[in-house]
Amino acid sequence: MRRTLTVISVLLPAIALAQPGIAEMQQAEQNISSSFFPAYDCALVIAVLLGTMGALRIYHNWQMGRDRMDAAVAAWFFSALFMTLCGPFLKALFGI
Repeated sequence: MRRTLTVISVLLPAIALAQPGIAEMQQAEQNISSSFFPAYDCALVIAVLLGTMGALRIYHNWQMGRDRMDAAVAAWFFSALFMTLCGPFLKALFGI
């Protein structure tokens, strides 16, 4: 009888302290969803800037007569594609 009373008295405060957490999780979810869309728009703007800058550099190299621009074209294209796909990937990851 004495052991069960001791176990109950030890576990009761642990159960009581474990309850508050739902409100904090909802607040964290609201903070993520409120700051995610500006970050998503920023990623799209960076992708547009990378694509434009890459196109201009490739056009300049082409006009200067440089050969073997395949690697440069692929690098600029895939960097812009990566920045474009980061947004939907993070949206799916966070469930927003």
